[in-house]
Amino acid sequence: MRLLFIGDIVGKPGRKYLKKYLPSLRETHNIDLTVANAENAAGGAGLTEKAFKEINQSGVDILTGGNHTWDQKDIFNFIEREKSVIRPANYPPQTTPGRGSAVVELERSNLKVGVLNLLGRVFMEHVDCPFRVADEAVKRLKENAEIIIVDFHAEATSEKQAMGWYLNGRVSAVVGTHSHVQTADQRILSGNTAYITDVGMVGLYDAILGVDRDGPIKRFLTQLPCKFEVSSTGKTVFNAVIININERSGAAEAIDRIFEVC
Repeated sequence: MRLLFIGDIVGKPGRKYLKKYLPSLRETHNIDLTVANAENAAGGAGLTEKAFKEINQSGVDILTGGNHTWDQKDIFNFIEREKSVIRPANYPPQTTPGRGSAVVELERSNLKVGVLNLLGRVFMEHVDCPFRVADEAVKRLKENAEIIIVDFHAEATSEKQAMGWYLNGRVSAVVGTHSHVQTADQRILSGNTAYITDVGMVGLYDAILGVDRDGPIKRFLTQLPCKFEVSSTGKTVFNAVIININERSGAAEAIDRIFEVC
């Protein structure tokens, strides 16, 4: 099985890139399943139904979330209905909208793949322990899925590495998201789990984390609230990883980074 995991999609530039290039990319690399983090897909923060449909039609099978999951009110209108949209599983039990995982059956082989979304706690929101929730979720997913992929949306590299080693040998891949900066530490851990601290983003290249430079720079200079905007033109960076997974054992066999600017 070949998995394409795409970094945080940021605004219109990210969606535009996917629409133009993703179909051919899937075909060229013989991709079986595409997962992308979409918590910044609508205007740089949150996800709307319009943005979801655009990304889904471009060829993304599962959309994951993060700390900006609820930034667009429109998400409450469709997250329950659209099972291909998941949000962090370790929100409190009282957070009822949506689901923290999904199981997909591949058309080619009828293989069932579970995708789990978790949110970190270091320098992030006050959510339930992602490690304990991972224990419960992985155990539950294994009842229905032969392969499990984890999107760990977290700030601290130490927390991401800890999650990778914690789930080593129990899942096929732990992929970090959130920083929008791709790390160069992709590897196969000792338990045959593919790992990368952060897969990066799909968005404006000559920008700051995908948003126009003026807003973030002004905030750093003045410490005042500033509006972050995403221009519709400019070079786009595409960050992703392709992971080869043994369908019989669930063991990751290779993980390769993609870093393209166009």
